[in-house]
Amino acid sequence: MKANFGSEFMNKTKGPELSTSDQISGAAAQPPLELPFPADGQIIALPAPAEIQVPPLDVRIAIEQRRSLRKYAPEGLTLAELSYLLWTSQGVKKVSKRPATLRTVPSAGARHAFETYLLINRVEGLKPGLYRYLAIENSLLELDLSPDINARITHACAEQSQVAESAATFIWVAVVERMYWRYVERGYRYLHLDAGHVCQNLALAAEQIGGGICPIAAFYDDEFSRVLGIDGENQFVIYLASMGKKNVTAV
Repeated sequence: MKANFGSEFMNKTKGPELSTSDQISGAAAQPPLELPFPADGQIIALPAPAEIQVPPLDVRIAIEQRRSLRKYAPEGLTLAELSYLLWTSQGVKKVSKRPATLRTVPSAGARHAFETYLLINRVEGLKPGLYRYLAIENSLLELDLSPDINARITHACAEQSQVAESAATFIWVAVVERMYWRYVERGYRYLHLDAGHVCQNLALAAEQIGGGICPIAAFYDDEFSRVLGIDGENQFVIYLASMGKKNVTAV
């Protein structure tokens, strides 16, 4: 295969090419475990994970029946169901003394470098719009309730209809410094690996509540950054998944 920037990336993220990390050099303090949020922001508390009741589902059955779902029932999600999906995909079980967040998914060095943004279309008790999950607080931060937010995010996803028609779409934003502080250039590899862990947990949890997801990696990076108000370099969209309840006619 001819040389390309993909193979160059793999070569330059091998051990001999790496910079010295800020953790080792002491050049910078550990980045915060979570992005800041305004104290006077509109924050919605979510049901506590221990209080959420979901139907039991054998892991093997969940794996066997999982498939990408692009058409959804008109039925929306309850707030408890949304909280369960957020907890299974990014929930914080403990904040250690290091400090680090210990979550429901693995992450390289427990760096957990993602923030979860949500396009909410049909969730009981929530206005349609864009939100951010505050994982440590187990709450939602209201960001943008503009009438056109669905259309703008759908456009950033190359007009994929499953986004527009989802009950909710999960958008994972990588906060690079959180991973780079320890793993420097090789951390970019770990970001992409960690995204897979998160999305698979979401896929299996969705099965448990009678739903399904469609993982999405095809989107307009710069357009998405503009919609979310991030710079696209220090923070960027790495992966997303539309989600909704199953419809018997869905394919």
